[in-house]
Amino acid sequence: MKNNIVALIVGIIFALGLGISGMTRPEKVIGFLNIFGTWDGSLAFVMLGAIGVHFVAYRLIRRRKSPLFSEQFFVPTANELTPSLFMGAFIFGVGWALAGYCPGPAIVSLSSFQLRPAVFVVSMILGMIIFRIYQILISKRRP
Repeated sequence: MKNNIVALIVGIIFALGLGISGMTRPEKVIGFLNIFGTWDGSLAFVMLGAIGVHFVAYRLIRRRKSPLFSEQFFVPTANELTPSLFMGAFIFGVGWALAGYCPGPAIVSLSSFQLRPAVFVVSMILGMIIFRIYQILISKRRP
């Protein structure tokens, strides 16, 4: 129960940060990505701020033997640069540039009850399902 409460609080803070920073406004994001037109570089400050907070917090947290509400840290161990990673990054970037949403802001934007974020989230979920089916089919082909 304690983990769920902490997750809810962190999720609310994250959602507020996305809303306040303008990340939930597709026109703001597309303006940032439009480097050959009327470029809006204000989101660079949001990203640099997030990187700075993460840089400090990660180092402070990793000094602990375990998290506050769990027995161990769950840190990704994969460090290979695979074709799947590059393809996923490419698809993510194209989707972000075309729609002006990435997963977090899109989910937060569902609270606006507008069609555009709903279509994006449904499409994102369908993409995840299709990819999972693809992974299953590929794993069955390999010896």
